Amino acid sequence: MQQLSKQDLLHQIRTLMFTCADLNLFLDTHPDNAAAGADYACYSARLIALKREYETRFGPLMNFGNSLISDSFPWTECPWPWTGEEV
Repeated sequence: MQQLSKQDLLHQIRTLMFTCADLNLFLDTHPDNAAAGADYACYSARLIALKREYETRFGPLMNFGNSLISDSFPWTECPWPWTGEEV
């Protein structure tokens, strides 16, 4: 199985975050909908796995205690938005 590029991985993470947020809102008003609950559990598990893969390969997605880091700070090695380089 081929590894996803950084951009493809971020795109899938964003897509799953939207899907989980949408399902969460639906479940707020339909808490007994078993199919939606199962979908939410499935998409949430996939989202967690993709975030873990991203952070293992490219560094933390979030700061302030939401992501584990090693002894280095890999986000300082990435291009900054104002440099115009591909992130």
